[in-house]
Amino acid sequence: MEVCLSNPSNGGPLSGVRVLDITAALSGPVATQILGDMGADVIKVEPPEGDSIRGMGPARHHGMGAMFLHTNRSKRSVVLDLKLESAREAFRRLARTADVLICNTRPKAMARLGLDYARLAPANPGLVYVNIVGYGSGGMAADKPAYDDLIQAAAGIPSLCPSGGPARYAPIAVADRVTGICAANAALGALFHRARTGEGQHVEVPMMETIAALVLADHMAGLTFEPPIGPPVYQRYVSIRRPLPTLDGHLSMMVLTDRQWRTFFDAVGHPEVMDDPRFQAMAQRTQNLEALYARVESILKTRTTAEWVECLEAADIPVASIETMESLITNGHLAGSGFYQQIDHPSEGLIRAIAKTSNWSRTQPRPTRPTPRLGEHSAEVLAEAGYSAPEIAQMFASGASKGED
Repeated sequence: MEVCLSNPSNGGPLSGVRVLDITAALSGPVATQILGDMGADVIKVEPPEGDSIRGMGPARHHGMGAMFLHTNRSKRSVVLDLKLESAREAFRRLARTADVLICNTRPKAMARLGLDYARLAPANPGLVYVNIVGYGSGGMAADKPAYDDLIQAAAGIPSLCPSGGPARYAPIAVADRVTGICAANAALGALFHRARTGEGQHVEVPMMETIAALVLADHMAGLTFEPPIGPPVYQRYVSIRRPLPTLDGHLSMMVLTDRQWRTFFDAVGHPEVMDDPRFQAMAQRTQNLEALYARVESILKTRTTAEWVECLEAADIPVASIETMESLITNGHLAGSGFYQQIDHPSEGLIRAIAKTSNWSRTQPRPTRPTPRLGEHSAEVLAEAGYSAPEIAQMFASGASKGED
């Protein structure tokens, strides 16, 4: 279905909420896009050169790369060169009318600009100021810069590669994107608190702590206890959890309970495997995972992926073939659930967008605006902040702001 986004009010749960977005790259823009899709009026403040990821990935036009398009819809773009006092004053005016401010610039930099929470809150006591930082305040690394690769490394993700394999990062920006989701969640919680009390507040969302919690919740294992009762790392995830080879490819299969394992070996024609004392109960299987999966792999290699998927689905065994980025585009389930939407972008033409990830019975979130061009809404937003047409022209002439090229 082709959609033209021209109505900024989508009736979403955050309609009427204004978000001042001074973020770049991924973690912050992920958070603010979530809020924008929920109906918030998100004002994206960019430097004159634009967000650093505008040039990332293939593009039809300069500054409108694929990754930027998928992380910055449902927003308005205003250019402010915050090195200039006139631009900082415009920012302060916008902050006085904002419900939420989300920032992923280091706190000391915001303080030097006079745009930290302590300076903005007196003029807007109800402001929810969400600060995405690399490392939590109070720790020895609090002032260090942070990027997805660095946080993945610091949180130990590359160390979880299978024994003997090369260390590598997860092939998605998991640290940035998960932190962004958590920042959006934090903003929503703080808004709920404000709705009950009238109080705004400062919320810090550190990438390191967020991703360390994600990793350790699965892998702290025996180190959970004091004194430790065993080593860390859940071995199934690092040594066994992998796609299983078939005659012509691979498949994914999840078999866990005693009943499921018996059903699986019955379905594949080898019920005798479950007579082996090593495999009869979960405690024994956990101690003999390598031997168990060696047996599974020797069986799966005898038929094609399609044959096994049909066989195992008939036996009610959780199974899936492995999609590629290309096959995901034509995936029948995603097409049927309304996951994709074709957007007629004013400058970029038809774009395949991710329309939704949740289903709401009353206030369905959905994209409210196409991804903005750099400075597309500068004049509009400045006028809303009380600037006259001559004052806006002066802001443009001085370089404190600019409209789209």
